[in-house]
Amino acid sequence: MKLIIDANIPAADACFGSFGAINRVPGREITAAHLHDADALIVRSITQVNGKLLTDSPVRFIGTCTIGTDHIDHAALAQRNITFASAPGCNAEAVVDYVLSSLLTLAERDGWLLSERSVGIVGVGNVGRRLEARLTAMGVATLACDPPRAEAEGAQGFHSLDAVIKHCDVICLHTPLTRDGPHASYHLLNAQRVDEIAPGSVLLNAGRGDCVDGLALRSRLASQGDIRAVLDVWEDEPAIDAGLRDLVSLATPHIAGHSLDGKLRGTWMIQQALARHCEKPSGLSFVDICPPPALASLHIQHPLAPEDALRLCMRAVYDVRRDHDTFQRQALLQGGAKGFDDCRANYPLRREFATLNVQLSGDAVALEGMLRGAGFGVTLTV
Repeated sequence: MKLIIDANIPAADACFGSFGAINRVPGREITAAHLHDADALIVRSITQVNGKLLTDSPVRFIGTCTIGTDHIDHAALAQRNITFASAPGCNAEAVVDYVLSSLLTLAERDGWLLSERSVGIVGVGNVGRRLEARLTAMGVATLACDPPRAEAEGAQGFHSLDAVIKHCDVICLHTPLTRDGPHASYHLLNAQRVDEIAPGSVLLNAGRGDCVDGLALRSRLASQGDIRAVLDVWEDEPAIDAGLRDLVSLATPHIAGHSLDGKLRGTWMIQQALARHCEKPSGLSFVDICPPPALASLHIQHPLAPEDALRLCMRAVYDVRRDHDTFQRQALLQGGAKGFDDCRANYPLRREFATLNVQLSGDAVALEGMLRGAGFGVTLTV
């Protein structure tokens, strides 16, 4: 078996070496020529897998080590009888870490408390459900908006997008991209809805860039500057709107889910799917490929303000400001599109909040609920 694998997929040799020969190619450079004698293709979201790419290809298995699949032409795969697998939920925890890091950074900059805000979650799937659960455990009020789920499960517990815009201080988008149908998400936040966002609100998009009308958002930020925006996903990646990039409060190059844990989990999930496709035992567990964290524990001995304690623990694991600063620097040095891809290709090691155990002693034990809710392990000591 010959496998073509995106060069940026970690643990590829450990996961796929037993299946056959591996050829690692940068995701944006994979062409039909690479696939002319390949049996399997393993990609991430930057590779557009369509009929053109698969022309005269003998590929029988395609896996994407990502949650999203809008870069996959499912009809083209079905026409060729190609087995397909994705990795739903693989990096959902990392995206939630990104959201919490971003919101607590803005809260610190602007002098507000996350615990006093209401958060609207638009798209309550793998990421949105986890974000809702963590925020609720932290004592933060949430409203959930997911029309497809509301239609399938009943409206109770769900709210309309217009209600979220009207009643929430923070709007978090975690929707897949769909362009057609009754619940199309393309430009879900169109010019009218962008204009309706209340002054002082935060808009965060870690779903798909095309779900927000970028020109409308840029106009709102440039003309009024009365809302904050955090964007990890953009229209026309990697050649994104530099004017919009420079106006948002935190700008990152589609890396919200780029924890080592999430990437490895995605690779492992596709390895499991390929083993099923080949009808052979997997012989590999996730623990086999996941290394221990560099920082395993942190001890808080004296009381801190809850959100100060959260920032301390979060930044011990992941600080979104680093990604924002690196992106701006590389865009300046290399140009927008090249800087975007360089940041992704050379993304530094990042672990998830769950890899850190926080020891609490003395009066600091009062922080237990908040820290557990945020996703950290907690140990109480005397």
